[in-house]
Amino acid sequence: MTIVKPLLCFFLAASSAGALAVDARDRSFIRKGMAEGEVLLKIGKPDHETFIRNVKGQAEEKSWTYFPHYRDPQTLTIITLRAGVVVDIERKIAR
Repeated sequence: MTIVKPLLCFFLAASSAGALAVDARDRSFIRKGMAEGEVLLKIGKPDHETFIRNVKGQAEEKSWTYFPHYRDPQTLTIITLRAGVVVDIERKIAR
């Protein structure tokens, strides 16, 4: 019983590290026209979300920011969504 907890922690940490490694590479595969849900499925929740336009009766426009990843430490990714669809992707070098 005492060996089960450390093994479980090890496998959980190993699977989390693998998920993070995929995240950095998958950011470059985001394309215009992708649905919001598909972006969430591929690269996860954004580190920061900003509403550009949120007026009743108009299409919602927002910006998702993904901070630099440890496997890609200089690249900031900003995705703009309008009505739940990707309309712009910016990848900036952050130093």
